[in-house]
Amino acid sequence: MKRVKAACICQTLHFMLKEDIGHDYAVKLVNEEYEQYKAKLERSHTQYKIVEETVQPDGSIMVKIMKQYNASPVGNYLD
Repeated sequence: MKRVKAACICQTLHFMLKEDIGHDYAVKLVNEEYEQYKAKLERSHTQYKIVEETVQPDGSIMVKIMKQYNASPVGNYLD
């Protein structure tokens, strides 16, 4: 019998600009979407660690994140 002792998922997320609206407004929406994403993680009590956050030249945001997988314990992955 096996048991999961610790589990995390590593993701690279690209919060991209919408193309059919003005640039400044699109950047504002991307920033809001990113903040909402982090707030959702907090609300759901998902443990996470942002490894890297890069604002691209066009204003979009690239994020490398390690986060808890489902409700599994994270062990020392996020230390």
